[in-house]
Amino acid sequence: MKTTKRILTAVAAFLAVGLISSQGQTTISLWDFNGASATTVPGGATAPAASIGTGRAALVGGTTGAASFGSGTSNGGSSDPVTTTPQNYGWQTTTYPSATSANLTAGVQFLVSTVGRQDIQLTFDVRHSNTSSRYEGVLYTINGGTDWTPFAFFSGAAGDTWFNTRTVDFSSILGANNNADFGVRIVAAFESSAVSGGADAYVASQTTYAAGGTWRFDMVNVSGTAVPEPSVLALGALGLIGLHFRQRLVARQ
Repeated sequence: MKTTKRILTAVAAFLAVGLISSQGQTTISLWDFNGASATTVPGGATAPAASIGTGRAALVGGTTGAASFGSGTSNGGSSDPVTTTPQNYGWQTTTYPSATSANLTAGVQFLVSTVGRQDIQLTFDVRHSNTSSRYEGVLYTINGGTDWTPFAFFSGAAGDTWFNTRTVDFSSILGANNNADFGVRIVAAFESSAVSGGADAYVASQTTYAAGGTWRFDMVNVSGTAVPEPSVLALGALGLIGLHFRQRLVARQ
């Protein structure tokens, strides 16, 4: 009985380890918003096209995208490895809600299939203007946008400044794995939602909040690790069992 228990424990441990891919994080979908000019970025300001992968970007909550994409190199620049202008751009968004309305609704959205991937992560760069909302809320969906769940908050307490490589780890959300209906939103958040206490309103990055403030996004990257094939896990488990019995046989000789 004890031997069987040890075997099952070893197999369970192997399967648990097998669920952590030996491969590192790789990009599923990436938006770098680069193009030949500020008005010819693929997909345009309403629904910019992914540079890698097939995700769908959109404006939500009444925000609008500027007809001309903003510079990705100004004010210190984003993390985009392209450092030349006019090739490097960011997605300029504006027309956010009034100071006390529509909390956690206005910003940008990215729907990305994670089929075949797990341990999902989001990274992004964002430039705050002086009058933009200081706080960003990151929400996720696992049902194609029917429901959105707040998950993380960030502060951008400076104007005309890039905040690069914001990172959100969804590895604890099992529903994010291997899901054709996964998506994220980055939206303006009331101070009271983002921190303990504070105003039930948007506060400015630096001066006074205004609906005409801007957030500029760059290098929006949804990544994950490969989901191991079931056949590989099964073969590995059988290998462990075989090794165990071989060791017992050798010990008896």
